[in-house]
Amino acid sequence: MTKTTLGVRIRRRLLLLTLLLAGLAAAPVSWAQFIAGRDYLIINPPQPTDTGGKVEVLEFFWYGCPHCNSLQAPLGEWLKNKPADVEFRRVPAILGQSWIPLTQTFYTFEALGITEKLHHDVFAAIHNDKIKLQDPKTLFDWVAKRGVDRKQFMDAYNSFGVRSRVQRAIDMTRNYDIPGTPAIVVDGRYLTAPHLGLGRGDALSYERYFKIVDHVIAIARKARAGK
Repeated sequence: MTKTTLGVRIRRRLLLLTLLLAGLAAAPVSWAQFIAGRDYLIINPPQPTDTGGKVEVLEFFWYGCPHCNSLQAPLGEWLKNKPADVEFRRVPAILGQSWIPLTQTFYTFEALGITEKLHHDVFAAIHNDKIKLQDPKTLFDWVAKRGVDRKQFMDAYNSFGVRSRVQRAIDMTRNYDIPGTPAIVVDGRYLTAPHLGLGRGDALSYERYFKIVDHVIAIARKARAGK
């Protein structure tokens, strides 16, 4: 074999190796690459769930959080096809006193059975229309314009039941050690957030994020089956 022939073969192999590495870099992220401690966190101690035989998925959010606002559309798409053995609930996180009024707002919606009617409108009002719904008077005027009885809403907003649920949200935020919003907790054991696992300069991909959520749900499902 001449030196020229050997050189050609080496160059061909190097070219093939370069193409292979480029293909691997462009390939979709494999579930095997989702790593505890990087893409999701393990909650210790694990927290109790309220879903019986179903896998519990909690969204910890705050209406004033722009990242929570951005999550709503991809979350809605995921919910359309969520597994049948998953039960989803929203939980307002409370990381400061200023978060309490909007938490009261959410639980007032729940008390009056109008969450689905107004939940996404609150995000739009705060982030698109720049309405300060943290102010109770502004909030009461806003809901009244949407056909909600103002006095009934005010009474529920200030009720013992709503304030009790706010206190429970404070306790859950602490017990789950929520680092920020948005965050999704699976079965009281695993926490993931859209910005976990991203390196400096990495673009946020909600498609990737919900693959992580599905991956963690699969782990929780397997753990339940092994009990």
